[in-house]
Amino acid sequence: METTLYGPIPGAPARTLRGRLLRCMSVSVVTTVLSLVSLVVLTAVFGVAAMPANIATTALATIPSYHLNRRWTWQVGGASDPWREMLPFWLMSFAGLALSTITVGIADHWAAGVRLGTIGRAGSVLMGHLGGFGILWVVQFIVLDRVLFARTSVTAPGPEHPVLELTA
Repeated sequence: METTLYGPIPGAPARTLRGRLLRCMSVSVVTTVLSLVSLVVLTAVFGVAAMPANIATTALATIPSYHLNRRWTWQVGGASDPWREMLPFWLMSFAGLALSTITVGIADHWAAGVRLGTIGRAGSVLMGHLGGFGILWVVQFIVLDRVLFARTSVTAPGPEHPVLELTA
């Protein structure tokens, strides 16, 4: 079992694809709960329109999502690279936001048209939110795993891979 800054996950070392998938899904659960709670609070409690509330919840959830995925799921340490890591991560999150905002708008419009009450309308907005981000999740995982947080394998020196020493 592997231990990281955020603790161990039994049977899910980050070095395996299965481990990364489980960790990434765990991060998604945490950030989805954060998003859904803030979306309900903004729309049902404060009366914020569904689409602006969805933008705010995405911006809020992207911060812990980036850091948890980078450090815990892919175990990338050190300083973040703003151009190679942060910008693409935020662009993917906001691509999900664009799709989610469209689906939230459709769901909200439908809920208003059938005159659902506050709880029914909030439920339809939540389904729109989940649907939009759910579509993008698989693509985002592949990009994070193969591009943004991909590890280059370092081969240890040995008889098959000798170390070349340069002398002056």
